[in-house]
Amino acid sequence: MLGIILASHGGFAKGIKESAQMIFGDQEKFESVILLPSMGPNDFKKNLEDVIDRMNTDEILFLIDLRGGTPFNQVSNLLEDHKDKRAIVTGLNLPMVIEALSERMNGDSSHSIAKKVIGAAKDGIKIKAEDLNELNDKIEEKTKNFPKGSIPEGTVLGNGKIDIALARIDTRLLHGQVATSWTKSVNPDRIIVVSDSVSQDDLRKQMVMEAAPPGVKSHVVPIWKMKEIMDDPRFGATRAMLLFEKPQDVLKFLEMGANLDQINLGSMAYKKGDINLTNAVSMNANDVECFDKILNYGVKIDVRKVPSDKSENFANMMKKAKSELNIN
Repeated sequence: MLGIILASHGGFAKGIKESAQMIFGDQEKFESVILLPSMGPNDFKKNLEDVIDRMNTDEILFLIDLRGGTPFNQVSNLLEDHKDKRAIVTGLNLPMVIEALSERMNGDSSHSIAKKVIGAAKDGIKIKAEDLNELNDKIEEKTKNFPKGSIPEGTVLGNGKIDIALARIDTRLLHGQVATSWTKSVNPDRIIVVSDSVSQDDLRKQMVMEAAPPGVKSHVVPIWKMKEIMDDPRFGATRAMLLFEKPQDVLKFLEMGANLDQINLGSMAYKKGDINLTNAVSMNANDVECFDKILNYGVKIDVRKVPSDKSENFANMMKKAKSELNIN
Protein backbone atom coordinates (compact mmCIF):
# COMPACT_ATOMS: atom_id res chain seq x y z
CA MET A 1 0.00 0.00 0.00
CA LEU A 2 1.14 3.53 -0.80
CA GLY A 3 2.27 5.51 2.25
CA ILE A 4 1.09 9.06 2.95
CA ILE A 5 3.14 11.39 5.13
CA LEU A 6 1.88 14.81 6.24
CA ALA A 7 4.56 17.34 7.22
CA SER A 8 4.27 20.84 8.63
CA HIS A 9 5.52 23.60 10.89
CA GLY A 10 3.98 23.13 14.34
CA GLY A 11 1.14 20.69 15.00
CA PHE A 12 -0.75 21.46 11.78
CA ALA A 13 0.00 18.11 10.10
CA LYS A 14 -0.84 16.16 13.25
CA GLY A 15 -4.19 17.95 13.55
CA ILE A 16 -5.15 17.30 9.93
CA LYS A 17 -4.21 13.64 10.31
CA GLU A 18 -6.54 13.34 13.31
CA SER A 19 -9.32 15.13 11.41
CA ALA A 20 -8.93 12.84 8.40
CA GLN A 21 -9.13 9.75 10.60
CA MET A 22 -12.37 11.03 12.13
CA ILE A 23 -13.77 10.68 8.61
CA PHE A 24 -11.94 7.57 7.38
CA GLY A 25 -11.15 5.78 10.62
CA ASP A 26 -7.67 4.61 11.55
CA GLN A 27 -5.39 4.32 8.53
CA GLU A 28 -2.31 2.20 7.88
CA LYS A 29 0.83 3.80 6.46
CA PHE A 30 -0.55 7.25 7.23
CA GLU A 31 1.76 9.41 9.37
CA SER A 32 2.55 13.00 10.32
CA VAL A 33 5.91 14.65 11.00
CA ILE A 34 6.00 18.10 12.60
CA LEU A 35 8.67 20.75 13.09
CA LEU A 36 8.53 22.35 16.54
CA PRO A 37 10.17 25.70 17.46
CA SER A 38 12.69 23.85 19.64
CA MET A 39 13.83 21.65 16.73
CA GLY A 40 16.44 22.19 14.05
CA PRO A 41 16.40 20.86 10.48
CA ASN A 42 18.44 17.78 11.47
CA ASP A 43 15.98 16.90 14.24
CA PHE A 44 13.11 17.03 11.78
CA LYS A 45 15.07 14.98 9.24
CA LYS A 46 15.76 12.25 11.83
CA ASN A 47 12.06 12.00 12.72
CA LEU A 48 11.16 11.94 9.05
CA GLU A 49 13.60 9.12 8.32
CA ASP A 50 12.22 7.12 11.27
CA VAL A 51 8.67 7.44 9.92
CA ILE A 52 9.77 6.42 6.41
CA ASP A 53 11.52 3.34 7.83
CA ARG A 54 8.40 2.35 9.79
CA MET A 55 6.24 2.58 6.69
CA ASN A 56 8.28 -0.13 4.96
CA THR A 57 7.16 0.91 1.48
CA ASP A 58 8.91 2.53 -1.47
CA GLU A 59 5.80 4.30 -2.76
CA ILE A 60 5.17 7.44 -0.66
CA LEU A 61 3.19 10.64 -1.17
CA PHE A 62 4.31 13.62 0.94
CA LEU A 63 1.71 16.33 1.62
CA ILE A 64 3.47 19.41 3.04
CA ASP A 65 2.24 22.74 4.35
CA LEU A 66 4.61 25.22 2.76
CA ARG A 67 6.88 25.17 -0.28
CA GLY A 68 10.34 26.39 0.69
CA GLY A 69 10.02 25.71 4.44
CA THR A 70 12.19 23.31 6.42
CA PRO A 71 9.76 20.34 6.09
CA PHE A 72 9.69 20.79 2.32
CA ASN A 73 13.46 21.19 2.05
CA GLN A 74 14.21 18.11 4.17
CA VAL A 75 11.73 15.94 2.25
CA SER A 76 13.22 17.20 -1.03
CA ASN A 77 16.65 16.05 0.15
CA LEU A 78 15.31 12.51 0.57
CA LEU A 79 13.42 12.52 -2.72
CA GLU A 80 16.41 12.67 -5.05
CA ASP A 81 17.05 8.91 -5.27
CA HIS A 82 13.35 7.94 -5.24
CA LYS A 83 11.79 10.24 -7.83
CA ASP A 84 10.06 7.34 -9.59
CA LYS A 85 8.28 6.20 -6.42
CA ARG A 86 7.74 9.35 -4.36
CA ALA A 87 6.06 12.71 -4.88
CA ILE A 88 5.56 15.96 -2.98
CA VAL A 89 2.50 18.22 -2.96
CA THR A 90 2.51 21.49 -1.00
CA GLY A 91 -0.38 23.61 0.27
CA LEU A 92 -1.60 20.99 2.71
CA ASN A 93 -5.32 21.14 3.56
CA LEU A 94 -7.97 18.64 4.66
CA PRO A 95 -9.70 18.21 1.26
CA MET A 96 -6.31 17.29 -0.22
CA VAL A 97 -5.73 14.61 2.43
CA ILE A 98 -9.23 13.15 2.03
CA GLU A 99 -8.71 12.92 -1.73
CA ALA A 100 -5.34 11.21 -1.28
CA LEU A 101 -6.76 8.63 1.12
CA SER A 102 -9.66 7.95 -1.24
CA GLU A 103 -7.50 7.59 -4.34
CA ARG A 104 -4.96 5.26 -2.79
CA MET A 105 -7.75 2.69 -2.34
CA ASN A 106 -7.59 2.30 -6.12
CA GLY A 107 -3.95 1.31 -5.93
CA ASP A 108 -2.75 4.41 -7.80
CA SER A 109 0.89 5.53 -7.70
CA SER A 110 2.16 8.51 -5.74
CA HIS A 111 2.64 10.46 -8.99
CA SER A 112 -0.90 9.75 -10.15
CA ILE A 113 -2.47 10.73 -6.82
CA ALA A 114 -0.31 13.85 -6.60
CA LYS A 115 -1.91 15.12 -9.81
CA LYS A 116 -5.43 14.35 -8.60
CA VAL A 117 -5.24 15.96 -5.14
CA ILE A 118 -4.49 19.43 -6.55
CA GLY A 119 -8.04 19.83 -7.82
CA ALA A 120 -9.55 18.76 -4.50
CA ALA A 121 -7.27 21.12 -2.59
CA LYS A 122 -8.33 24.08 -4.76
CA ASP A 123 -12.01 23.19 -4.77
CA GLY A 124 -11.99 23.10 -0.98
CA ILE A 125 -11.18 26.82 -0.86
CA LYS A 126 -14.44 28.78 -1.07
CA ILE A 127 -15.78 32.06 0.32
CA LYS A 128 -19.13 31.88 2.13
CA ALA A 129 -20.35 35.02 0.35
CA GLU A 130 -20.86 33.23 -2.96
CA ASP A 131 -20.64 36.37 -5.08
CA LEU A 132 -17.01 36.75 -3.98
CA ASN A 133 -15.98 33.37 -5.42
CA GLU A 134 -14.07 34.06 -8.60
CA LEU A 135 -11.91 31.38 -10.16
CA ASN A 136 -8.35 32.66 -10.65
CA ASP A 137 -5.82 29.96 -11.36
CA LYS A 138 -3.20 32.29 -12.78
CA ILE A 139 -0.49 33.80 -10.61
CA GLU A 140 0.21 37.45 -11.32
CA GLU A 141 3.28 37.75 -13.53
CA LYS A 142 5.52 40.05 -11.51
CA THR A 143 8.62 39.48 -13.59
CA LYS A 144 7.49 40.94 -16.91
CA ASN A 145 10.18 43.64 -16.78
CA PHE A 146 13.00 41.22 -16.06
CA PRO A 147 15.32 40.75 -19.07
CA LYS A 148 14.43 37.67 -21.08
CA GLY A 149 16.42 36.17 -23.90
CA SER A 150 19.35 37.95 -25.46
CA ILE A 151 19.34 41.70 -24.91
CA PRO A 152 22.06 43.71 -26.66
CA GLU A 153 24.84 44.98 -24.43
CA GLY A 154 24.45 48.61 -23.54
CA THR A 155 20.65 48.44 -23.42
CA VAL A 156 19.36 50.42 -20.45
CA LEU A 157 16.21 49.20 -18.73
CA GLY A 158 14.52 51.25 -16.04
CA ASN A 159 17.06 53.55 -14.45
CA GLY A 160 19.91 51.21 -15.38
CA LYS A 161 20.54 50.05 -11.81
CA ILE A 162 19.24 46.87 -10.23
CA ASP A 163 17.10 47.62 -7.17
CA ILE A 164 18.31 45.63 -4.14
CA ALA A 165 15.16 45.28 -2.05
CA LEU A 166 16.95 43.24 0.63
CA ALA A 167 20.42 41.79 1.15
CA ARG A 168 20.41 39.09 3.84
CA ILE A 169 22.87 36.75 5.54
CA ASP A 170 21.18 33.45 6.35
CA THR A 171 22.87 30.06 6.75
CA ARG A 172 19.72 28.35 5.48
CA LEU A 173 19.43 30.71 2.52
CA LEU A 174 15.95 30.35 0.96
CA HIS A 175 13.56 28.81 3.52
CA GLY A 176 10.09 29.44 4.95
CA GLN A 177 10.74 32.77 6.67
CA VAL A 178 12.37 34.17 3.55
CA ALA A 179 9.91 32.64 1.08
CA THR A 180 6.90 34.03 2.93
CA SER A 181 7.36 36.95 5.32
CA TRP A 182 10.40 38.64 3.75
CA THR A 183 9.18 38.15 0.19
CA LYS A 184 5.83 39.71 1.03
CA SER A 185 7.53 42.53 2.91
CA VAL A 186 9.96 43.64 0.21
CA ASN A 187 8.13 42.32 -2.90
CA PRO A 188 11.08 41.28 -5.11
CA ASP A 189 10.92 40.11 -8.73
CA ARG A 190 13.87 37.80 -8.18
CA ILE A 191 15.55 36.00 -5.29
CA ILE A 192 19.27 35.59 -5.97
CA VAL A 193 21.50 33.37 -3.85
CA VAL A 194 25.01 34.81 -4.11
CA SER A 195 27.51 32.05 -3.31
CA ASP A 196 30.53 30.50 -4.97
CA SER A 197 30.03 27.20 -3.14
CA VAL A 198 26.29 26.83 -3.72
CA SER A 199 26.66 27.75 -7.40
CA GLN A 200 28.90 24.67 -7.78
CA ASP A 201 26.54 22.33 -5.92
CA ASP A 202 23.83 21.05 -8.27
CA LEU A 203 21.65 19.61 -5.48
CA ARG A 204 21.63 22.80 -3.42
CA LYS A 205 20.98 24.86 -6.54
CA GLN A 206 17.97 22.69 -7.34
CA MET A 207 16.63 23.08 -3.80
CA VAL A 208 16.87 26.87 -4.08
CA MET A 209 14.99 26.82 -7.39
CA GLU A 210 12.23 24.67 -5.93
CA ALA A 211 11.89 26.75 -2.77
CA ALA A 212 10.97 29.97 -4.57
CA PRO A 213 7.50 31.28 -3.63
CA PRO A 214 4.82 31.60 -6.33
CA GLY A 215 5.37 34.49 -8.71
CA VAL A 216 9.05 34.98 -7.83
CA LYS A 217 11.95 33.46 -9.75
CA SER A 218 15.07 32.25 -7.97
CA HIS A 219 18.68 32.04 -9.13
CA VAL A 220 22.05 30.96 -7.79
CA VAL A 221 25.10 32.87 -9.02
CA PRO A 222 28.77 33.07 -8.00
CA ILE A 223 29.87 36.29 -6.35
CA TRP A 224 31.71 37.66 -9.37
CA LYS A 225 28.60 37.17 -11.52
CA MET A 226 26.46 39.16 -9.09
CA LYS A 227 28.95 42.03 -9.34
CA GLU A 228 28.56 41.93 -13.14
CA ILE A 229 24.77 42.02 -12.77
CA MET A 230 25.06 45.04 -10.47
CA ASP A 231 27.00 46.86 -13.18
CA ASP A 232 24.79 45.80 -16.11
CA PRO A 233 22.13 48.40 -17.10
CA ARG A 234 20.05 45.61 -18.68
CA PHE A 235 18.95 44.66 -15.15
CA GLY A 236 17.76 48.16 -14.31
CA ALA A 237 14.07 47.17 -14.19
CA THR A 238 14.69 44.36 -11.67
CA ARG A 239 13.92 44.37 -7.95
CA ALA A 240 15.99 41.65 -6.27
CA MET A 241 16.48 40.02 -2.90
CA LEU A 242 20.08 38.88 -2.37
CA LEU A 243 20.81 35.96 -0.04
CA PHE A 244 24.32 35.33 1.29
CA GLU A 245 25.22 32.20 3.25
CA LYS A 246 27.93 33.86 5.36
CA PRO A 247 29.49 37.29 6.01
CA GLN A 248 32.69 36.27 4.22
CA ASP A 249 30.72 36.19 0.95
CA VAL A 250 29.35 39.67 1.61
CA LEU A 251 32.86 40.99 2.27
CA LYS A 252 34.17 39.42 -0.93
CA PHE A 253 31.30 41.07 -2.83
CA LEU A 254 32.16 44.48 -1.35
CA GLU A 255 35.87 44.02 -2.05
CA MET A 256 34.98 43.52 -5.73
CA GLY A 257 33.55 47.04 -5.71
CA ALA A 258 29.87 46.29 -5.11
CA ASN A 259 27.82 48.70 -3.04
CA LEU A 260 25.38 47.72 -0.30
CA ASP A 261 23.76 50.18 2.09
CA GLN A 262 22.44 47.60 4.56
CA ILE A 263 22.61 43.89 5.35
CA ASN A 264 19.90 42.01 7.19
CA LEU A 265 21.50 39.45 9.50
CA GLY A 266 18.94 36.65 9.78
CA SER A 267 20.83 33.61 11.02
CA MET A 268 24.32 32.19 11.36
CA ALA A 269 24.23 28.56 12.46
CA TYR A 270 26.55 27.36 15.21
CA LYS A 271 29.80 25.72 14.15
CA LYS A 272 32.80 24.50 16.12
CA GLY A 273 34.64 27.40 17.76
CA ASP A 274 31.61 29.70 17.75
CA ILE A 275 29.93 31.52 20.60
CA ASN A 276 26.16 31.98 20.69
CA LEU A 277 25.15 35.64 20.56
CA THR A 278 21.39 35.15 20.05
CA ASN A 279 19.16 32.14 19.47
CA ALA A 280 19.83 32.55 15.74
CA VAL A 281 23.34 34.03 15.46
CA SER A 282 26.68 32.45 16.36
CA MET A 283 30.14 33.77 15.49
CA ASN A 284 33.81 32.93 15.75
CA ALA A 285 36.83 35.23 15.63
CA ASN A 286 36.96 35.15 11.82
CA ASP A 287 33.32 36.18 11.59
CA VAL A 288 33.86 39.10 13.96
CA GLU A 289 36.86 40.32 11.95
CA CYS A 290 34.83 39.98 8.78
CA PHE A 291 31.96 42.07 10.15
CA ASP A 292 34.41 44.77 11.27
CA LYS A 293 35.60 45.03 7.66
CA ILE A 294 32.02 45.10 6.36
CA LEU A 295 31.20 47.96 8.76
CA ASN A 296 34.22 49.86 7.42
CA TYR A 297 32.45 49.95 4.04
CA GLY A 298 29.68 51.95 5.68
CA VAL A 299 27.20 49.06 5.61
CA LYS A 300 24.53 49.04 8.32
CA ILE A 301 23.69 45.68 9.94
CA ASP A 302 20.02 45.01 10.73
CA VAL A 303 19.61 41.93 12.96
CA ARG A 304 16.14 40.43 12.51
CA LYS A 305 14.81 36.98 11.63
CA VAL A 306 11.51 38.28 10.24
CA PRO A 307 10.27 41.77 9.32
CA SER A 308 7.99 42.01 12.38
CA ASP A 309 10.90 41.47 14.81
CA LYS A 310 12.50 44.41 16.57
CA SER A 311 16.03 44.98 15.26
CA GLU A 312 18.68 43.91 17.78
CA ASN A 313 21.64 46.08 18.72
CA PHE A 314 24.47 44.84 16.51
CA ALA A 315 27.10 47.01 18.22
CA ASN A 316 26.33 45.31 21.53
CA MET A 317 26.51 41.90 19.86
CA MET A 318 29.95 42.69 18.48
CA LYS A 319 31.11 43.98 21.87
CA LYS A 320 29.95 40.75 23.52
CA ALA A 321 31.60 38.61 20.83
CA LYS A 322 34.94 40.39 21.14
CA SER A 323 34.84 40.11 24.93
CA GLU A 324 34.09 36.37 24.96
CA LEU A 325 36.55 35.62 22.14
CA ASN A 326 39.27 37.83 23.66
CA ILE A 327 39.54 40.07 20.60
CA ASN A 328 40.96 43.56 21.12
